[in-house]
Amino acid sequence: MGQDTRGFDGGKLINGRKRHLAVDMRGMPLAVMVTPAAPHDSIPARDQLFRLRLTHPELTAAWADSAYGGTLVDWSHTFLGITLKTVPRRKDQDGFAVLAKRWRVERAISWIMRARRNVRDYERLISHSEAHITWTFITLMTRRLTRPPRPPRAAPHPVEPAATSTKPKLIRLRTLQPRTVRLAPAALS
Repeated sequence: MGQDTRGFDGGKLINGRKRHLAVDMRGMPLAVMVTPAAPHDSIPARDQLFRLRLTHPELTAAWADSAYGGTLVDWSHTFLGITLKTVPRRKDQDGFAVLAKRWRVERAISWIMRARRNVRDYERLISHSEAHITWTFITLMTRRLTRPPRPPRAAPHPVEPAATSTKPKLIRLRTLQPRTVRLAPAALS
């Protein structure tokens, strides 16, 4: 039973299942989906986007990894009314670099990995894996709702772009004192 819900992804070298998450700007889950690892990411993404449209009809735009690009962008706009924008790697990027819109999902994945049960996939059914991930997010949201509020940050988060201030920068002007020129008495005659 568990073997037919697993697969192998040759690109990521994953044997088992993939987790597809849709999160809001704070990293809280909107939709959770677990699939076998064999199909390309764009195939289960149609089901994910359809679930997202049913549960959140107010959603108009979504950012996704470049693996979710291609014909999926046109399909989501035509059939679901969701503008899907892919976030590609930077052209000059060499190795790992933080991209703000991608980082929200990566951060949420690290949060679910803090739960010991989600580190390895022990479940036989995909629905059980989805339930464990959802339960982890419920625990996380409950903790966030019950803790006291944080003081505001003094500096912007390193991933977020710094807000530009509307006040103009002060410019220091340095004026030169006029030098008085003294003429020698011989030059006056």
